[in-house]
Amino acid sequence: VQLQAFGGGFVQAGGSLRLSCAASGSPFGFNNMAWYRQGPGKQRELVAMITRIGLTNYADSVRGRFTISRDNAKNTVNLQMNSLKPEDTAVYYCHVSVGRDYWGQGTQVTVSS
Repeated sequence: VQLQAFGGGFVQAGGSLRLSCAASGSPFGFNNMAWYRQGPGKQRELVAMITRIGLTNYADSVRGRFTISRDNAKNTVNLQMNSLKPEDTAVYYCHVSVGRDYWGQGTQVTVSS
């Protein structure tokens, strides 16, 4: 299984960014797909998760600002991030579990105040 993340970058507070992740290597697709993040000096935390049928779960800190979506035909998962705050600054990782955990390479999101 391989995960390749795209997007991220630098944005001012209140701005928006979109992350995308392409997953490959599982002939049956992927059940849950998720985005995690790890801020400076912090532990990695779940940001948002989406099931194969589109059920979603969000961290309280991002609910109402971030939207996770997926394309099962393309095995991609996206994270639309709006109203970004400086505390959203982190390295963002896409994640799937197929027998074990798989992580993307991480993409930096920096939000300036």
